[in-house]
Amino acid sequence: MEEVTFFHNQSNINSLPFLLMGIPGLEALHMWISIPFCFTYIMTLLGNSMVLLTVRLDKSLHEPMYYFISMLAVIDLIFSTAVAPKMLAVFWLDSREICFEACFIQMFFIHTFTAVESGVLLAMSFDRYVAICNPLRYNTILTSPRTIQIGLLSLARGVGVMTPLMCLLTSLPYCKTRVIPHSYCEHMAVVELACDDPSVSDLYSLIVATLLVGTDSVFIIFSYGMILRSVMRLPSQEARLKALRTCGSHVSIMLLFYIGGLLSMYLQMFSSGLAPHVQVLVADFYLTVPPMLNPLIYGVKVKQIQDRVTSSFCKD
Repeated sequence: MEEVTFFHNQSNINSLPFLLMGIPGLEALHMWISIPFCFTYIMTLLGNSMVLLTVRLDKSLHEPMYYFISMLAVIDLIFSTAVAPKMLAVFWLDSREICFEACFIQMFFIHTFTAVESGVLLAMSFDRYVAICNPLRYNTILTSPRTIQIGLLSLARGVGVMTPLMCLLTSLPYCKTRVIPHSYCEHMAVVELACDDPSVSDLYSLIVATLLVGTDSVFIIFSYGMILRSVMRLPSQEARLKALRTCGSHVSIMLLFYIGGLLSMYLQMFSSGLAPHVQVLVADFYLTVPPMLNPLIYGVKVKQIQDRVTSSFCKD
Protein backbone atom coordinates (compact mmCIF):
# COMPACT_ATOMS: atom_id res chain seq x y z
CA MET A 1 0.00 0.00 0.00
CA GLU A 2 2.84 2.38 0.90
CA GLU A 3 4.57 1.55 -2.43
CA VAL A 4 1.38 2.41 -4.37
CA THR A 5 1.08 5.70 -2.46
CA PHE A 6 4.74 6.54 -3.20
CA PHE A 7 4.32 6.01 -6.94
CA HIS A 8 1.05 7.95 -6.89
CA ASN A 9 2.74 10.88 -5.11
CA GLN A 10 5.75 10.69 -7.46
CA SER A 11 3.41 10.78 -10.46
CA ASN A 12 1.62 13.84 -9.05
CA ILE A 13 4.91 15.62 -8.34
CA ASN A 14 6.29 14.89 -11.80
CA SER A 15 3.14 16.16 -13.50
CA LEU A 16 3.90 19.69 -12.25
CA PRO A 17 5.75 22.07 -14.60
CA PHE A 18 9.27 23.37 -14.03
CA LEU A 19 10.12 27.07 -13.97
CA LEU A 20 13.13 28.39 -15.90
CA MET A 21 14.89 31.37 -14.31
CA GLY A 22 16.66 32.56 -17.46
CA ILE A 23 19.92 34.20 -16.35
CA PRO A 24 19.97 34.12 -12.51
CA GLY A 25 20.80 37.53 -11.04
CA LEU A 26 20.40 39.30 -14.39
CA GLU A 27 16.62 39.11 -14.77
CA ALA A 28 16.37 42.90 -15.14
CA LEU A 29 18.64 42.71 -18.20
CA HIS A 30 16.81 39.87 -19.96
CA MET A 31 15.51 42.12 -22.75
CA TRP A 32 19.02 43.36 -23.58
CA ILE A 33 20.57 39.90 -23.22
CA SER A 34 18.00 38.54 -25.67
CA ILE A 35 19.33 40.72 -28.54
CA PRO A 36 22.57 38.76 -29.24
CA PHE A 37 20.76 35.44 -28.76
CA CYS A 38 18.01 36.45 -31.18
CA PHE A 39 20.58 37.62 -33.75
CA THR A 40 22.56 34.40 -33.32
CA TYR A 41 19.44 32.25 -33.83
CA ILE A 42 18.37 34.15 -36.97
CA MET A 43 21.88 33.86 -38.43
CA THR A 44 21.90 30.14 -37.56
CA LEU A 45 18.64 29.59 -39.45
CA LEU A 46 19.76 31.63 -42.47
CA GLY A 47 23.32 30.28 -42.68
CA ASN A 48 22.52 26.60 -42.27
CA SER A 49 19.45 26.80 -44.52
CA MET A 50 21.57 28.45 -47.22
CA VAL A 51 24.19 25.70 -47.02
CA LEU A 52 21.49 23.01 -47.26
CA LEU A 53 19.76 24.71 -50.19
CA THR A 54 23.04 25.23 -52.04
CA VAL A 55 24.13 21.60 -51.65
CA ARG A 56 20.64 20.42 -52.63
CA LEU A 57 20.45 22.51 -55.83
CA ASP A 58 24.01 22.13 -57.11
CA LYS A 59 24.59 18.56 -58.33
CA SER A 60 28.36 19.15 -58.42
CA LEU A 61 28.21 19.29 -54.61
CA HIS A 62 26.62 15.84 -54.29
CA GLU A 63 29.79 14.38 -52.80
CA PRO A 64 30.59 12.87 -49.36
CA MET A 65 32.26 16.01 -47.97
CA TYR A 66 29.22 18.15 -48.76
CA TYR A 67 26.83 15.50 -47.44
CA PHE A 68 28.66 15.66 -44.12
CA ILE A 69 28.47 19.48 -44.17
CA SER A 70 24.72 19.15 -44.83
CA MET A 71 24.36 16.75 -41.90
CA LEU A 72 26.13 19.26 -39.69
CA ALA A 73 23.75 21.99 -40.89
CA VAL A 74 20.68 19.84 -40.09
CA ILE A 75 22.07 19.03 -36.64
CA ASP A 76 22.72 22.71 -35.93
CA LEU A 77 19.18 23.68 -37.02
CA ILE A 78 17.62 21.05 -34.72
CA PHE A 79 20.08 21.77 -31.91
CA SER A 80 19.50 25.54 -31.84
CA THR A 81 15.72 25.24 -32.36
CA ALA A 82 15.50 22.93 -29.34
CA VAL A 83 16.93 25.73 -27.16
CA ALA A 84 16.59 29.23 -28.62
CA PRO A 85 12.78 29.70 -29.01
CA LYS A 86 12.03 28.80 -25.38
CA MET A 87 15.04 30.81 -24.18
CA LEU A 88 13.79 33.89 -26.06
CA ALA A 89 10.26 33.32 -24.69
CA VAL A 90 11.72 33.47 -21.17
CA PHE A 91 13.65 36.66 -21.98
CA TRP A 92 10.87 38.45 -23.88
CA LEU A 93 7.58 37.21 -22.42
CA ASP A 94 8.69 35.95 -19.00
CA SER A 95 7.27 32.59 -20.12
CA ARG A 96 9.19 30.56 -17.55
CA GLU A 97 6.92 27.55 -17.28
CA ILE A 98 7.92 24.36 -19.08
CA CYS A 99 6.01 21.13 -18.56
CA PHE A 100 7.74 18.04 -17.21
CA GLU A 101 7.62 16.14 -20.53
CA ALA A 102 8.76 19.14 -22.63
CA CYS A 103 11.72 19.70 -20.30
CA PHE A 104 13.05 16.18 -20.81
CA ILE A 105 12.28 16.21 -24.53
CA GLN A 106 14.39 19.37 -24.80
CA MET A 107 17.16 17.72 -22.79
CA PHE A 108 16.96 14.60 -24.97
CA PHE A 109 17.37 16.64 -28.18
CA ILE A 110 20.30 18.62 -26.77
CA HIS A 111 22.26 15.58 -25.61
CA THR A 112 21.32 13.33 -28.52
CA PHE A 113 22.37 15.81 -31.19
CA THR A 114 25.53 16.67 -29.27
CA ALA A 115 26.44 12.99 -29.60
CA VAL A 116 25.35 12.93 -33.26
CA GLU A 117 27.46 16.01 -34.04
CA SER A 118 30.48 14.39 -32.43
CA GLY A 119 29.94 11.36 -34.68
CA VAL A 120 29.63 13.52 -37.81
CA LEU A 121 32.80 15.45 -36.91
CA LEU A 122 34.59 12.11 -36.57
CA ALA A 123 33.25 11.08 -39.99
CA MET A 124 34.46 14.37 -41.49
CA SER A 125 37.96 13.80 -40.13
CA PHE A 126 37.92 10.33 -41.71
CA ASP A 127 36.72 11.88 -44.99
CA ARG A 128 39.67 14.30 -45.01
CA TYR A 129 42.06 11.49 -44.06
CA VAL A 130 40.99 9.35 -47.03
CA ALA A 131 40.93 12.35 -49.42
CA ILE A 132 44.48 13.42 -48.54
CA CYS A 133 46.21 10.18 -47.53
CA ASN A 134 44.54 7.78 -49.98
CA PRO A 135 43.02 9.93 -52.76
CA LEU A 136 43.00 7.21 -55.43
CA ARG A 137 40.60 5.08 -53.37
CA TYR A 138 38.46 7.97 -52.11
CA ASN A 139 35.53 7.35 -54.49
CA THR A 140 35.44 3.63 -53.72
CA ILE A 141 35.76 3.98 -49.92
CA LEU A 142 33.35 6.90 -49.42
CA THR A 143 30.42 6.35 -51.74
CA SER A 144 27.21 8.37 -51.34
CA PRO A 145 25.21 5.44 -49.85
CA ARG A 146 28.02 4.73 -47.40
CA THR A 147 28.12 8.40 -46.38
CA ILE A 148 24.37 8.35 -45.64
CA GLN A 149 24.81 5.11 -43.68
CA ILE A 150 27.50 6.79 -41.55
CA GLY A 151 25.12 9.67 -40.83
CA LEU A 152 22.30 7.29 -39.86
CA LEU A 153 24.71 5.30 -37.68
CA SER A 154 25.71 8.51 -35.85
CA LEU A 155 22.02 9.28 -35.29
CA ALA A 156 21.29 5.74 -34.07
CA ARG A 157 24.28 5.90 -31.71
CA GLY A 158 23.09 9.21 -30.23
CA VAL A 159 19.51 8.01 -29.75
CA GLY A 160 20.68 4.63 -28.44
CA VAL A 161 22.90 6.00 -25.68
CA MET A 162 20.61 8.87 -24.63
CA THR A 163 17.31 6.96 -24.40
CA PRO A 164 18.38 4.95 -21.29
CA LEU A 165 19.62 8.18 -19.65
CA MET A 166 16.24 9.86 -20.22
CA CYS A 167 14.47 6.80 -18.77
CA LEU A 168 16.66 7.00 -15.66
CA LEU A 169 16.10 10.74 -15.25
CA THR A 170 12.33 10.71 -15.78
CA SER A 171 11.95 7.90 -13.22
CA LEU A 172 13.35 10.15 -10.46
CA PRO A 173 10.94 12.17 -8.28
CA TYR A 174 11.60 15.93 -8.46
CA CYS A 175 10.31 17.41 -5.22
CA LYS A 176 13.03 19.79 -3.90
CA THR A 177 11.83 22.75 -5.95
CA ARG A 178 10.40 23.35 -9.44
CA VAL A 179 12.78 26.23 -10.23
CA ILE A 180 15.62 25.49 -12.67
CA PRO A 181 18.37 28.15 -12.35
CA HIS A 182 18.99 28.11 -16.10
CA SER A 183 17.67 29.29 -19.48
CA TYR A 184 16.86 25.74 -20.61
CA CYS A 185 16.56 22.28 -19.06
CA GLU A 186 20.26 21.79 -18.41
CA HIS A 187 21.00 18.23 -17.32
CA MET A 188 22.93 18.85 -14.09
CA ALA A 189 20.69 21.73 -13.01
CA VAL A 190 17.60 19.50 -13.35
CA VAL A 191 19.18 16.49 -11.59
CA GLU A 192 19.94 18.67 -8.56
CA LEU A 193 16.16 19.06 -8.08
CA ALA A 194 15.66 15.30 -7.58
CA CYS A 195 14.80 14.19 -4.06
CA ASP A 196 16.04 10.66 -4.71
CA ASP A 197 19.61 9.45 -5.21
CA PRO A 198 20.63 10.19 -8.85
CA SER A 199 23.96 8.32 -8.62
CA VAL A 200 22.97 5.70 -11.22
CA SER A 201 22.03 8.31 -13.84
CA ASP A 202 25.12 10.37 -12.93
CA LEU A 203 27.39 7.35 -13.37
CA TYR A 204 25.74 6.41 -16.66
CA SER A 205 26.00 9.95 -18.08
CA LEU A 206 29.67 10.18 -16.99
CA ILE A 207 30.54 6.84 -18.63
CA VAL A 208 28.67 7.69 -21.85
CA ALA A 209 30.19 11.18 -22.12
CA THR A 210 33.70 9.85 -21.45
CA LEU A 211 33.40 7.00 -23.94
CA LEU A 212 31.77 9.06 -26.70
CA VAL A 213 33.91 12.18 -26.45
CA GLY A 214 37.06 10.25 -25.53
CA THR A 215 36.78 7.70 -28.37
CA ASP A 216 35.78 10.28 -31.00
CA SER A 217 38.54 12.67 -29.90
CA VAL A 218 41.23 9.97 -30.04
CA PHE A 219 40.25 8.93 -33.58
CA ILE A 220 39.98 12.56 -34.73
CA ILE A 221 43.44 13.37 -33.34
CA PHE A 222 44.84 10.22 -34.98
CA SER A 223 43.24 11.15 -38.35
CA TYR A 224 44.63 14.67 -38.34
CA GLY A 225 48.01 13.43 -37.17
CA MET A 226 48.16 11.13 -40.20
CA ILE A 227 46.90 13.97 -42.43
CA LEU A 228 49.60 16.33 -41.13
CA ARG A 229 52.29 13.73 -41.76
CA SER A 230 51.06 13.22 -45.35
CA VAL A 231 50.74 16.97 -46.00
CA MET A 232 54.31 17.60 -44.88
CA ARG A 233 55.49 15.05 -47.47
CA LEU A 234 53.83 16.85 -50.40
CA PRO A 235 56.46 18.26 -52.79
CA SER A 236 54.60 21.48 -53.64
CA GLN A 237 54.26 24.23 -51.04
CA GLU A 238 51.04 25.37 -52.72
CA ALA A 239 49.55 21.88 -52.34
CA ARG A 240 50.60 21.79 -48.68
CA LEU A 241 48.96 25.16 -47.99
CA LYS A 242 45.77 24.16 -49.79
CA ALA A 243 45.48 20.95 -47.75
CA LEU A 244 46.20 22.77 -44.49
CA ARG A 245 43.60 25.47 -45.27
CA THR A 246 40.94 22.82 -45.91
CA CYS A 247 41.76 20.98 -42.68
CA GLY A 248 42.18 24.21 -40.71
CA SER A 249 38.48 25.04 -40.93
CA HIS A 250 37.60 21.52 -39.79
CA VAL A 251 39.99 21.66 -36.84
CA SER A 252 38.71 25.08 -35.71
CA ILE A 253 35.11 23.86 -35.56
CA MET A 254 36.15 20.70 -33.70
CA LEU A 255 38.09 22.72 -31.14
CA LEU A 256 35.10 25.04 -30.70
CA PHE A 257 32.77 22.06 -30.23
CA TYR A 258 34.89 19.97 -27.85
CA ILE A 259 36.61 22.72 -25.83
CA GLY A 260 33.35 24.68 -25.51
CA GLY A 261 31.51 21.57 -24.34
CA LEU A 262 34.18 20.63 -21.80
CA LEU A 263 34.35 24.20 -20.47
CA SER A 264 30.58 24.34 -20.07
CA MET A 265 30.48 20.94 -18.33
CA TYR A 266 33.34 21.66 -15.91
CA LEU A 267 31.90 25.06 -14.98
CA GLN A 268 28.67 23.28 -14.02
CA MET A 269 30.50 20.58 -12.05
CA PHE A 270 33.02 22.82 -10.24
CA SER A 271 31.04 26.00 -9.76
CA SER A 272 32.23 26.99 -6.32
CA GLY A 273 33.01 30.71 -6.11
CA LEU A 274 31.70 31.32 -9.65
CA ALA A 275 28.72 33.63 -10.16
CA PRO A 276 25.65 31.61 -11.33
CA HIS A 277 25.04 33.91 -14.29
CA VAL A 278 28.56 33.20 -15.63
CA GLN A 279 27.89 29.43 -15.72
CA VAL A 280 24.53 29.96 -17.42
CA LEU A 281 25.86 32.41 -20.01
CA VAL A 282 28.75 30.08 -20.94
CA ALA A 283 26.30 27.16 -21.38
CA ASP A 284 23.88 29.33 -23.40
CA PHE A 285 26.59 30.61 -25.72
CA TYR A 286 27.96 27.08 -26.19
CA LEU A 287 24.55 25.91 -27.43
CA THR A 288 23.85 28.92 -29.68
CA VAL A 289 27.15 30.28 -31.07
CA PRO A 290 28.74 27.15 -32.70
CA PRO A 291 25.58 26.44 -34.80
CA MET A 292 25.87 30.00 -36.16
CA LEU A 293 29.62 29.73 -36.86
CA ASN A 294 29.57 26.30 -38.50
CA PRO A 295 28.08 27.44 -41.84
CA LEU A 296 30.45 30.41 -41.88
CA ILE A 297 33.53 28.25 -41.33
CA TYR A 298 32.52 25.23 -43.42
CA GLY A 299 30.29 26.90 -45.99
CA VAL A 300 32.34 30.00 -46.75
CA LYS A 301 35.75 28.34 -46.61
CA VAL A 302 34.71 25.56 -48.99
CA LYS A 303 35.20 27.28 -52.33
CA GLN A 304 32.53 25.37 -54.25
CA ILE A 305 29.78 26.40 -51.79
CA GLN A 306 31.07 29.97 -51.69
CA ASP A 307 31.06 30.19 -55.51
CA ARG A 308 27.57 28.72 -55.73
CA VAL A 309 26.14 31.13 -53.12
CA THR A 310 27.86 34.10 -54.80
CA SER A 311 26.52 33.18 -58.25
CA SER A 312 22.99 32.81 -56.82
CA PHE A 313 23.12 36.33 -55.39
CA CYS A 314 24.56 37.72 -58.64
CA LYS A 315 21.67 36.21 -60.65
CA ASP A 316 19.19 37.87 -58.31
